[in-house]
Amino acid sequence: MAPSPRTVGIIGLGFGRAHIPAFQAHGCEVVAVCQRDQSAARGVAKRYGVPRVFERWEQMLEQARPDMVVIATPPVLHHEIAVEAFAAGCHVLCEKPLAMSASECRAMIEAAARAKRVGMTGFNWRYTAAMQRFHSMVEAGALGRLFHVNLRWMGSRWADEAAPATWRMDRAQAGHGAMGDMGVHAIDIIRWHFGEIAAVSAQSGIAYPSKTVPGVGKATDADDYCNVTARLASGALVAFTVSRAARAMNQQTIEAYGSDGALEYRLDRAKPRWWRGELRHAGKEGGFASVRTPAGLPKSAGEGDAMEVVGKTTIAPLVKRFLAAVRRGRSESPSFEDGMRAQAVLDAVLESIASGGRMVSI
Repeated sequence: MAPSPRTVGIIGLGFGRAHIPAFQAHGCEVVAVCQRDQSAARGVAKRYGVPRVFERWEQMLEQARPDMVVIATPPVLHHEIAVEAFAAGCHVLCEKPLAMSASECRAMIEAAARAKRVGMTGFNWRYTAAMQRFHSMVEAGALGRLFHVNLRWMGSRWADEAAPATWRMDRAQAGHGAMGDMGVHAIDIIRWHFGEIAAVSAQSGIAYPSKTVPGVGKATDADDYCNVTARLASGALVAFTVSRAARAMNQQTIEAYGSDGALEYRLDRAKPRWWRGELRHAGKEGGFASVRTPAGLPKSAGEGDAMEVVGKTTIAPLVKRFLAAVRRGRSESPSFEDGMRAQAVLDAVLESIASGGRMVSI
């Protein structure tokens, strides 16, 4: 007799909705969704055939009792939900940033260890075809000794002053603005490819500081754009810019230069089949040449709305790794440890911004 499918509960249905088709693509049964807005939650449940809807995550854990939980709430809730989910016997895939501080992340890691459960972080942008190829080429020595890296992570969601404010503009709920939305992915990508970040200097800005946070009534205080310079443990230098107020942009780029070569990655979400990404390589002789990066995804991965496409093309490969980790009973990278190390860099970025851009060691 075939084993029963793994069951999943999704807490938070903003970006959390993208996780539903990702888990369903791997044969998992999404048995419950949870969100305060019950009307919206019922609409999502109907769309994906999810049988149960909850207003409170505590009720979902107690009554639905899923094998696995996705946490996609504002980061201020991540720590509490994860600790309780582990205590309830669930494995946890938590969206980034993992928590509000590195110390909260550490407590989540300890809770997973006590419960003997898997905890992994939602660093889904590792999984475009070109990014995977980039990583394998770095590992194979295509760059030689790394000198310096430039990275940009640009979006336009809040470029227009008329765009409605959300909880993401409130540091008390989000911890960060663009640095939590996008910059934490940049930090993870840098660490994954090139090793630990040893020190950072940062400056940030708010596009429209007169905006108020809905339901809170205070002025927005989370960064909309940020410039970071960093020194890696290897001694290499990194500069990256993140922005959610870059008009007409929805793009990620990385340029890495070393003693033996260079790599250039680009992902432009305005292009067809954007989830493949683009990669170019230059060796010691000659200029850049394109590197073939087949996606290895079914054609159906590109079907549906934008959130579903993100889920099927970038989260589904992460879910595959998460499910393998659950079978083995051992967390895999991107683990909670990866989330904690990225959070330590975010903590240092906040400290640097508060000091006017001072270099802060990590």
